[in-house]
Amino acid sequence: MMTMHKLSAGSGYTYLTRQVAVHDSTERRQVGLASYYEEKGEAPGRWLGTGLPGLDLAVGDVVTEEQMKLLFGQGRHPRSDEPAAAAKGWGALGRAFPTFDATSLRQVMARAFSEHNTNQGLAWNAPIPAEERARIRTQVAREAFEQRHGRAPADEAELTQFLARASRPAQVPVAGFDLTFSPVKSVSTLWALATPEVARQVEAAHQDAVRATLAMLEREVAFTRVGKGGIRQVPVTGLVAAAFDHRDSRTGDPDLHTHVVVSNKVQSLPEEGGRWLTLDGRMLFKAKVMASEHYNTHLEAGLVQRLGVAFADRPGQEGKRPVREIDGIAPALLAAWSSRRQAIEARQRELAATFLTDHGRTPTTIESLALAQQANLETRPDKHEPRSEAEQRAA
Repeated sequence: MMTMHKLSAGSGYTYLTRQVAVHDSTERRQVGLASYYEEKGEAPGRWLGTGLPGLDLAVGDVVTEEQMKLLFGQGRHPRSDEPAAAAKGWGALGRAFPTFDATSLRQVMARAFSEHNTNQGLAWNAPIPAEERARIRTQVAREAFEQRHGRAPADEAELTQFLARASRPAQVPVAGFDLTFSPVKSVSTLWALATPEVARQVEAAHQDAVRATLAMLEREVAFTRVGKGGIRQVPVTGLVAAAFDHRDSRTGDPDLHTHVVVSNKVQSLPEEGGRWLTLDGRMLFKAKVMASEHYNTHLEAGLVQRLGVAFADRPGQEGKRPVREIDGIAPALLAAWSSRRQAIEARQRELAATFLTDHGRTPTTIESLALAQQANLETRPDKHEPRSEAEQRAA
């Protein structure tokens, strides 16, 4: 399957680069991915996409941390730190990422809560009764309103609207989109237990499916918008993406998957001026289900062709479509190596039961999605120490 979420500008990319095995910097560009078998950590990322020529990069080039910082952190040319950058015009890619002023009201509110506790001789983070918290919030909001507007609020409704607007979290510009391609658990199980030759065929089928899906997205949904108010949608030269392969889940279960981080920067065609503009992300999100199905279908066909395996429907949860798994992989093993999913689903059931008790009804679809996200965050363990593929296979 393929999942998708937005990648924020700034340091949003670092969760990918900090898991890469670190070689001596002089050999980073030359070392082959096979050399990372004994290295602790993941192989370095590689560049993908037909939009790369506009950045003087090629498919398969190694992605460095500095390049990620420049493109996804600052919205600049990923090679703008190199000596020849100025001569070649490697600088900003169109408009810089927008910056938003972070509201300080949330900080002032937090400080007021802390001072309330310490003035009473309590710990700074001691719980405050709801009625008292509401009184403090109203007082802080009224003072902030008067300071900003030079007058008192006209009525309680105006104060409430001001408080709601000023309390919103600061906006963060979108640097790109993380498309995470994950095969079904039986594929990761086969990959983890197979001989090196078979494991390489599984990896190759997975990578083929990732590349084919990215190519499909470039053909079908890679657009930008031009004209007043972005009235006209036009195609682009292609996507610019950095792919990072990972081998396990946060709990250490075999979990072969690839993060394809698509840049929000795209280049219009020559007839549109060849300008660096913003990807129309709405199209990408609309194609999420289609892309996931495309990846699943391509991966299954590739494994059947390469290894002669057969796939069969495994009954899913009630109301959900069956999952197609490799026939012959023991269900007990799939369950044993799905500890992350089991933890999430167990917590989700607990949250749903609490919701039913509190509200006297079952959660709606939207509420269920929110509970699933809450369960995901509450059960997320810290990343384990880096391990080599050799260590993982031995385990």
